[in-house]
Amino acid sequence: MHTSIQVQAASPYPQYNNTKQQLELRAKTSSNQSTNIPLSASKKYEGSSELIHLRYHMGPVLSSPINLFLIWYGHWSPSRQAPIRDFLLSISDSGTGSHPTVSQWWGSTAALYADQTGSNVTRRIALAREISFPATPRGTSLTRLTVQQIIADAVTAGSLPIDHRHGVYLVLTSGEIQMQDFCRAVCGFHYFTFPSIVGHTLPYAWVGDSGKQCPEVCAYPFAIPSYMAGATAAMAPPNGDVGVDGMVSVIGHEMAELSTNPLVNAWYAGEDPTAPTEIGDLCEGVYGSGGGGGYTGEVEKDEKGRRWNMKGRNGRRFLVQWLWNPVIKACYGPNAVDQ
Repeated sequence: MHTSIQVQAASPYPQYNNTKQQLELRAKTSSNQSTNIPLSASKKYEGSSELIHLRYHMGPVLSSPINLFLIWYGHWSPSRQAPIRDFLLSISDSGTGSHPTVSQWWGSTAALYADQTGSNVTRRIALAREISFPATPRGTSLTRLTVQQIIADAVTAGSLPIDHRHGVYLVLTSGEIQMQDFCRAVCGFHYFTFPSIVGHTLPYAWVGDSGKQCPEVCAYPFAIPSYMAGATAAMAPPNGDVGVDGMVSVIGHEMAELSTNPLVNAWYAGEDPTAPTEIGDLCEGVYGSGGGGGYTGEVEKDEKGRRWNMKGRNGRRFLVQWLWNPVIKACYGPNAVDQ
């Protein structure tokens, strides 16, 4: 059944099992692609391994500039939307300040992946249009297929266009919305729409606000599980909102994986496309040098004690997980320190 074929992502705690550690997959990047960030030849970066070589399965990556269509489902205040919007706009904005930045995070990881034509994942992401469903026409208890129905509703009503070449559809649900498997198995997921529901095959992702439902699961390290109490302390979120700041990292995770594996036939580890290990999965819970095993790694702290690892638009700071870099075969971020 289609309902079982979904990409799961973004658990907050690195739980690598023997299967993941034994993956033997090979990466491919465009020969003319430059990271614009010096990448050390050292294998001291977190998660570095000669055993994990991502394999390319011959499918497309999102190499054309992305038009991002945002769907705010549920009750969203402008103040809570703003950090998410600034993060997404920061991916393409190279003028957001001094190193380390969100655009450097994307450019030194996700943008290094290429397809069989040698075309790399785009560095250009624009917010093409936003719509809101505060009345929750599909209810407050959703399933994976309901997310596609929400997209179909927006398209059918003419609120959002069908953009085959550039479109990506991002559904963000507020804290009162329940989602199938949310907090238990997923914090976010990406896939593509079914023509039988939406009328077209379009890449999309969903991420939910876990601030009230399960912050210790999906907003780590801004909240911590009870079994970690005493061993580590929760970090102060950079934008003062556990739920929203937690969503930002999950959104980054999903956008990176959607861009490198939009139809679940491009970049992933393992032979089963129904349960792939993607470039965000390999680095879950790692935010800085030394990270892994429940430790976030070295991150910055501002004058108010809030933690962050990259800069964005409008003076924003974000704490976003690292991604797998196919060049150095390790988890990497713009705040990396060569040990």
